[in-house]
Amino acid sequence: MQLELRTLMFGIVTVLVLFLIIADIAEVEKEIANVAVKANPKPLVSEGEDKSPASPSYSNNTTKLSTDNWTFNRTLSNLIRKNILRFFDPERDISILKGTLKPGDVIHYIFDRQSTTNISENLYQLLPTVSPMKNQHHRRCGIIGNSGILLNSSCGPEIDSYDFVIRCNLAPVEEYAGDVGRRTNLVTMNPSVVQRAFQDLASEEWRERFLQRLRGLSGSVLWIPAFMAKGGEERVEWAIRLILLHTVDVHTAFPSLRLLHAVRGYWLTNNVQIKRPTTGLLMYTMATRFCEEIHLYGFWPFPQDSQGKSVKYHYYDTLTYEYTSHASPHTMPLEFRTLSSLHRQGALRLHTGSCDVGT
Repeated sequence: MQLELRTLMFGIVTVLVLFLIIADIAEVEKEIANVAVKANPKPLVSEGEDKSPASPSYSNNTTKLSTDNWTFNRTLSNLIRKNILRFFDPERDISILKGTLKPGDVIHYIFDRQSTTNISENLYQLLPTVSPMKNQHHRRCGIIGNSGILLNSSCGPEIDSYDFVIRCNLAPVEEYAGDVGRRTNLVTMNPSVVQRAFQDLASEEWRERFLQRLRGLSGSVLWIPAFMAKGGEERVEWAIRLILLHTVDVHTAFPSLRLLHAVRGYWLTNNVQIKRPTTGLLMYTMATRFCEEIHLYGFWPFPQDSQGKSVKYHYYDTLTYEYTSHASPHTMPLEFRTLSSLHRQGALRLHTGSCDVGT
């Protein structure tokens, strides 16, 4: 009898706990909906614009942007910054900090929750103790994508004039400096870059090339998304081992586990139906926290320019990409249309043509 009573009580408690959990989830969902409405009641992409990642149109109103009459809209820029902070704080989420994890801790990959990795001793040594962007604020920032639209643009001097320059995936700069500049304050490095650009550091020659590229960063932030997907853990370990062995002067950062979902959540609530944000969109979203006026270069998800001339996917290699493929994890044309809309409103400036050499 006592056992039956205990079982009954346990069942009642379980039902009550489940009820409270469900109620809590409903409350959280309601709060998220309220935040989304408050964050931006006006969608970033208007209802009249095409929101699907369909084949891009090459008409002038889609791919050719007017920059002559561009005026910075400080009010809108400040509003976007404020709204993004409702979803996450880039200063905090730019990197996991030492002390929040310890060697041996198990991490679930963001895109493969069934797979795990462990925090190695080497990675732990490179975790920052404070955010590498703590208390930083810059008046004018440049974010440099890797599209071949940069080739023959002569934008290098203009890019180098910014207070803070962000680059993507350890793209080479020295041999393209006239078009892309040299200045780098923060650069991302997906684990796949170690394989694609540096042959998995398989020989002394490739290890030296990799080290030479890192030494050129001279104290910049090296942002390594180590926990996005399974398959890159060895490459991350090889890279950080070399950084430690040769005491390379970089400030490493490893994005928080919530960052990517928070960024995607912000854009989704603004009716921008992206799948997985590109590195470029991630950098823009985070840069709103540190930068007052943001300029984008090398963002061009089309195989041709506005005159119909072929444009390489990357300015520095022969890699090709199907921008509108449904198999792609990204929706680049949609991201570009969104950034173009923000350009026309003055929230950011999107540079897609040649630069004035006299700048």
